[in-house]
Amino acid sequence: MVDDELSDLARAYRVATHYEDWQGKDVEVAPDTLRAVLTALGVDVSSRAAIRDETARLAEAGRRLLPPVVVCRQGADDSCLPGDATLDLADDRVLEVSGKALPPDVPIGWHRISARRGARAESAALLVAPKSLAPAPRTWGLTAQLYSVRSRGSWGLGDLRDLADLATWSGRDLGAGFLLINPLHAAEPSPPITASPYSPLSRRFASPLYLRVEDVPEFAAADPDERDRIAGLGRLQRDTDVSAAPLDRDGSWTAKKTALEMLHRLPRTAAREASYRAFLAEQGEPLALFATWCALAEEHGADWRAWPAELQDAHGPAVAAARDRLADRVGFHAWLQWLLDGQLTAAQRAAKDAGMPIGIMHDLAVGVRGGSADEWAHRDLFAPGISVGAPPDEFNQRGQDWGQPPWHPQRLADAEYGPYRAMVATAFRYGGGLRLDHAMQLSRLWWVPEGGSPAEGTYVGYDSEALLAILTTEAEQAGAVVVGEDLGTVEAHFRDALAERAVLGTSLLWFERDAKGRPKPPEHWRELSLATVGTHDMPPITGILHGDHIALRERLGLLTRPAAVETDEQREQLAAWLALLRDEALLTTSPATVLAALRAGSDEHDAEVVAALHGLLRRSPARLIGVSLTDAAGERRTQNQPGTIDEYPNWRVPLAGPGGRPILLEDLPDDPYLHAALAPFRDDVPAADSDGFGR
Repeated sequence: MVDDELSDLARAYRVATHYEDWQGKDVEVAPDTLRAVLTALGVDVSSRAAIRDETARLAEAGRRLLPPVVVCRQGADDSCLPGDATLDLADDRVLEVSGKALPPDVPIGWHRISARRGARAESAALLVAPKSLAPAPRTWGLTAQLYSVRSRGSWGLGDLRDLADLATWSGRDLGAGFLLINPLHAAEPSPPITASPYSPLSRRFASPLYLRVEDVPEFAAADPDERDRIAGLGRLQRDTDVSAAPLDRDGSWTAKKTALEMLHRLPRTAAREASYRAFLAEQGEPLALFATWCALAEEHGADWRAWPAELQDAHGPAVAAARDRLADRVGFHAWLQWLLDGQLTAAQRAAKDAGMPIGIMHDLAVGVRGGSADEWAHRDLFAPGISVGAPPDEFNQRGQDWGQPPWHPQRLADAEYGPYRAMVATAFRYGGGLRLDHAMQLSRLWWVPEGGSPAEGTYVGYDSEALLAILTTEAEQAGAVVVGEDLGTVEAHFRDALAERAVLGTSLLWFERDAKGRPKPPEHWRELSLATVGTHDMPPITGILHGDHIALRERLGLLTRPAAVETDEQREQLAAWLALLRDEALLTTSPATVLAALRAGSDEHDAEVVAALHGLLRRSPARLIGVSLTDAAGERRTQNQPGTIDEYPNWRVPLAGPGGRPILLEDLPDDPYLHAALAPFRDDVPAADSDGFGR
């Protein structure tokens, strides 16, 4: 049993003492978990007296006149202000207000607010967010793990030129309205490179692994011998593009880094030098800190916690001295970010030029890995001794520990969400849409104390009003669409809050079931959503059809039930989906025939089922429909198996078609399997308007 005083204190800090699991059961959080989480928040729970002192301190803090950030929604709030106050607006106007209503002429954006009560005076940030974003256009697009989409020009991994070309082809020739890709966040500056794009070392800065070397202008200006040496490095990597073997990030980055170092030593034109200097000035100290971290990581490894003690303080004198000593390497890594800025901008421009209403939709990971550049730069804003993860659910029955330290809710708020604001603004800089992996990062996260299992964690809440306001303000200013991945256990009010602001949720076909577990007909799905068949954590459609996910999890020891039970349940659910496809006149072959073929190990009907499921997506009212490139190509292998690290080649699976045949970007336009899979989006396409799929 949890002590009442400990429980009350936990709730005051938004630490859940109970939660509902994936089976609908109420779970009480263990006292040791509560103590560990509160300790990470800086709360002394070592004794009953300490708990009472902390409760008293919390009550005193609650008497502040203003929170760190006052949030208002333009045209939606009539009581968001604290009462009589002075507003210092971004346009240099000063307004004296009485009452709690926001004046209607206060523009969207960041301002300052001051309040006085007797002798007490306080000032805080004032954020005025839009009431709601503009409705997302009704359109469809491909979803892809960019690194897996290789071309005859890429260096062993899909890159930003491939991104531009994939967007151009799918927008111009297929009528796609967006292209959703994996996070392009920064990884290690030197091998070994972590494979998972969802376990980055910075969420603000991007990975130069995605640069196309030949698109750097200095390459064209280099002398012939230099170009030949660089071309030779590229040829060695391109030889691997026709292989189905796991992708080699280390080899690709080693070659690219060598080539880029050669280009970095070449002179830039006056115009390019001016552009570079302007970029450095715009990005300022955050870029300088990140580039310094990269240079230090080349010397000491990519986990700052293992560095010499004097270098662990990003703002200390030892780091300042190291920045001067490593000025050339710091400059190199800052230069790489400038190159990324240009190539990312070019990819979005190509997407828009191809007629896409949205263009590139980037993906924002939940957090950064422990020891990361972001954590080093903002150590005081992260909670120590904690990792973010997920409780057990249907597909990950042991829960998940992502190895990522969470933001400290109060300290992040006290910093007026500065690093979070910069990160979100950067994400919108290079695309017309943003997907939030695990959208609950805006409301609550599953905290796992160090040394505990994922099942021994609990939820910790954040100020979702503030985080949503920052997100929608940046999206409004960028004219962008926002999608939140709100699958799994989600607070009831959270989906309503997203919908009120026109932030789309996510509808996953396999999860769209009614209260009795039956597949929902598509007309009953949500409109305000991105509808897809699966996710990057699940096998492609054909892998699901053949039960590959069950066989894999059994082999890896990840099942908590006998494989036979899992298989029987999967076949029952599949039969129900096939029956719905037949009822919708999307499946010509009878469900019994399809199931018999699958039991016999035949793939005879796979292509028909894939197209039928895409047809079902097409009939949903979802504003956005995403089609996985792996499904369109006929790939069977999953990109990621949660709960594993090296037991499976997670995030290293190159794009392939039926039978494991590697597929390059240039092969896609003439691939018959792909065109059959995408037929529902090519036939009877309505004329271009806000409710149609065409351009």
